[in-house]
Amino acid sequence: MPDFSSLILFAGAALVLTATPGPDMLLIASRSISQGRAAGFLTFAGIAAGTYCHALAAGLGLSQLFLAVPLAYEILRWAGCAYLLYLAYRAFRAEGSSFAPSAAYGRLSSERILTEGLLTNLLNPKMALFVLALFPQFVEPANGSLLLQMVVLATVLNGIGFVVNGAVIVLGGRIQRSFSGFRRFPRLPHYLLATVFAGLAARLALGARN
Repeated sequence: MPDFSSLILFAGAALVLTATPGPDMLLIASRSISQGRAAGFLTFAGIAAGTYCHALAAGLGLSQLFLAVPLAYEILRWAGCAYLLYLAYRAFRAEGSSFAPSAAYGRLSSERILTEGLLTNLLNPKMALFVLALFPQFVEPANGSLLLQMVVLATVLNGIGFVVNGAVIVLGGRIQRSFSGFRRFPRLPHYLLATVFAGLAARLALGARN
């Protein structure tokens, strides 16, 4: 397990990183505004699960594949772009209004929202490289299993992310309730989600590797 001083330093870095608006926060906020708090927390849960997967991959050395084989990075990057564009298309084509939660967001839909958050995170190779660059700075072989230390750091990152993004979700939920009676543009929530997914796809496609 990482020592206490390393955990404090990592927590400080994690707080700065999670409090800085980025793709994950944007996706969580848009879900919360368009579909309510439950959807926001499910999206965060999927992203947090993805963070654990990236941490385990870094601990096992799998993330080094992106450094050693550039083609692997490109394949995952374009797969992520394609998936995000698919989500944008599906959000654009969705029927009805999402400002008012309904029975349509049942068990199956909840699983879908969770899965979309997970896959959006997993199919972002920059997240894998981010974990690979940051986490090893706070682990030491003398402190035990490197894999366990990676998982502990991912837990700290997710815990701080829960607090920061939880505030975003609560705010988004309040906005969602404020617009629950807004019927003039019923498809606006779908357009919002479609725009966010398309924007994330463009960012992943056009952004530099580093």
